[in-house]
Amino acid sequence: MKLQTQFKRTALVACAVLVMAFVPRVALSGEGDYSFKVKNTTKELITKILVSEDGEKYGFFDIGAGIKPGETMTLVWDKSTNSDSCHQWFKAIWASGEEGKPVKFDFCEKDLQLEF
Repeated sequence: MKLQTQFKRTALVACAVLVMAFVPRVALSGEGDYSFKVKNTTKELITKILVSEDGEKYGFFDIGAGIKPGETMTLVWDKSTNSDSCHQWFKAIWASGEEGKPVKFDFCEKDLQLEF
């Protein structure tokens, strides 16, 4: 039992160190905020954009009334995420309720544009 507990602690510390090693962020936009673009390449309105650092617990971006087919929208990260990893899971939800498969993107990439 002690060996299992010690292994769990060691694994937790190793994960924490690994996460801290990958804290770099993306290039700043002209306004001093981290941003990227999302293009809707489908024929249906995107109503939500979900994001997750771990691929399990998702937050969302406020996209107002949505992203219309063919439209491109610039999204800005909240300042509270500045210490998060560059690698994030994203998925779109359409007006029909259909949820896209999560895709991992590298937000350290300059001029990143996601297409759904």
